[in-house]
Amino acid sequence: MLSRLRELGAFALVGGLVWSAPASAQNVADFYKGKQMEIITGGTPGSIYDHWSRALGHHMGKHLPGNPNFVVRNMPGGGHITATNYLANQSPRDGTVLGLVSRNMPLQDLVGNSAVRFKSSEFGWIGSPEMTNRGCVAYKNAKVKKAADLYQTELLVAGSGAGTAVSTTPILLAKLLGLKLKLVEGYQGGPEIFLAMERGEVEGVCQTMAAIESTGPGWIRDGKLNVLFNLEKDPLPGMNAPSVMTLTKTDEERAIIAFYNSSAELGRPVMTTPGIPADRLTALRRAFDATMKDKDFVAEAKRLTGLDVMPMTGEQVDAVAKRIAQTPKAIMDKTVAIVGSLGE
Repeated sequence: MLSRLRELGAFALVGGLVWSAPASAQNVADFYKGKQMEIITGGTPGSIYDHWSRALGHHMGKHLPGNPNFVVRNMPGGGHITATNYLANQSPRDGTVLGLVSRNMPLQDLVGNSAVRFKSSEFGWIGSPEMTNRGCVAYKNAKVKKAADLYQTELLVAGSGAGTAVSTTPILLAKLLGLKLKLVEGYQGGPEIFLAMERGEVEGVCQTMAAIESTGPGWIRDGKLNVLFNLEKDPLPGMNAPSVMTLTKTDEERAIIAFYNSSAELGRPVMTTPGIPADRLTALRRAFDATMKDKDFVAEAKRLTGLDVMPMTGEQVDAVAKRIAQTPKAIMDKTVAIVGSLGE
């Protein structure tokens, strides 16, 4: 009799485990069914952040249990800090809000930016649709044709204001390496900057290569822009330009540039608010992964951004963010001392 009771108890336990798994999955589907999801982006309409947000919003609902709808909400300001503060402090913490904001937000948190009202380690990282590199380019009419020219010849480069890498990159390289990059502020984003180059108001820009390719499709290929250098350790294939590391002289200079540029390793990160249930975070991550393989999403992303999808999972983005956080504080402090603030 005792043996029989043990068998029945084991059967009940196994049955309970089998029953509980679909019940949990069903709860996620029930929660998202009929919901309207928001994607908050710190990018302006027409920016590359806006394009990625809208492509994601058009397709991710197909892959998330419950098939909710998505809407995009632009919230520019403070180099994306406004949008990120909103995500951390005002958005519902239930998994109905995603953020597609500056890859630099973890750095802003680490260096203690006084405007920051969030802890990047508390966000739920969902993934990234692309990986990119940073570089500086010169318009075809500029006297500067290659990186070494910047030691003797000034290049007027466009800026987008404090808190953006479009402005802080030339500041860093001018102060750290002595490159003659003269910043001209007042431009709102890529389209305005590229028009300014055509008008002769500025002669170049320092930006992600993804943003450059997206805003000026074919400009590098057709010779309208000369790539002077990229900020990563190794030169970019096919660009016929060196890494900026060839212009450095000390290990400290290299470490400062590597920390400043480390946010680029996060790709174009998508996150959700702190404190959401673990099963919803997992569902969002897996829905994101499935969207990255969706041929309709891939086609729309290519049309909107001009870029190929090169995704990272949420787990990969989380690992990169944690590694950046291990940078020695002395290097962080010296980087901020040079640029004043860290840009996207």
